[in-house]
Amino acid sequence: MLVVLSGGGTAGHINPALALADELRARGCDVRFAGTPQGVEARLVREAGIPFTPFEAAGFNRNHPLTLPKGVAKIQKSTGKAKKWLAELGADAVVGFGGYVCIPVGRAAEKLGVPVVVHEQNSVMGMANKYLAKRAAAVCLTYDHAAAALDEAARSRVVVTGNPVRASVFAAMRAEGRALFGVPEDARMLLVTGGSLGARHLNQAVCALKDELLAYGDVHVVQVTGPKELDAVTEQLALAPDEAARWHLFGYLDRMGEAMAAADAIVSRAGATSLAEISARAIPALLVPFPFATEDHQTTNARAYVEAGCAYMLADADVEGPEFERLLRSLLEDADVRARMSAAARAQKTADAAAKLADVVIAAAR
Repeated sequence: MLVVLSGGGTAGHINPALALADELRARGCDVRFAGTPQGVEARLVREAGIPFTPFEAAGFNRNHPLTLPKGVAKIQKSTGKAKKWLAELGADAVVGFGGYVCIPVGRAAEKLGVPVVVHEQNSVMGMANKYLAKRAAAVCLTYDHAAAALDEAARSRVVVTGNPVRASVFAAMRAEGRALFGVPEDARMLLVTGGSLGARHLNQAVCALKDELLAYGDVHVVQVTGPKELDAVTEQLALAPDEAARWHLFGYLDRMGEAMAAADAIVSRAGATSLAEISARAIPALLVPFPFATEDHQTTNARAYVEAGCAYMLADADVEGPEFERLLRSLLEDADVRARMSAAARAQKTADAAAKLADVVIAAAR
């Protein structure tokens, strides 16, 4: 069976696709990937050893109407190329993960009678996925309330699978992570991350609590600032040598699996991939959604996770107020709170999401 995966624009679309690719290949499927030539997917997919074929695609800017015909023309041209490519491959199914490139690949599949499966990572349906969902064989969601954006026919084809996480996230062991950062087993470790680009406001709020956090004699902080924020955070903290032994700063961390394995608690944004990995590792969390995400979807993502009992949530505008410190102290001081959050996260069964999605894809394939 040959399955084509498609997605682009952000790592949030690509990481779950790679997790599905791992699962499908483990089941003996041949997997190919269609993305944009300059997108992050071009690098990540090739690094994963998956054959990659580029197609041009672009959206439009509502403030610049002339971008619409250009975007449509590009998609139409790529649809023709994708149709020829899919026919030559003899694809049995196409899975779209979001991003404009999914539209020409999905439309080409429809023209050839190849079943299309859509996977939406966020609580708010993206434009490309919403478009393809109208005729998709199955619409797979991370959050069931994302189905509200679909028509009745598409809602009848919804399957809630969760958001797939790559096996490498599970591979790291706690002891391995603790050794990497020099954190004793009997210490508490707080992981702080704003995602791949960092989060200035979140960094500043955590740094402002430096004295309070280091006053816990057994607390270690691993803070991933984002590459552009490292110098400013280093200057703000002004760590003495003894403090630096317990406050570990990184601009970017390519060993996030080990960091998550070692963590007792995490402060994080609420992007789809971050939440999936936090859930998969069942880490007690304080979530601070990025307030300017499209349709404020990070807040909606986080709200669903919080309502399940897996985390605390605080608006970005409130991180410099007393509630941020109160919630962070509760997370660090109350072992019962952490245990309840971990149990609730495990109940989400995010670790099974890749297998569930693969089951849907295989069932839909022609």
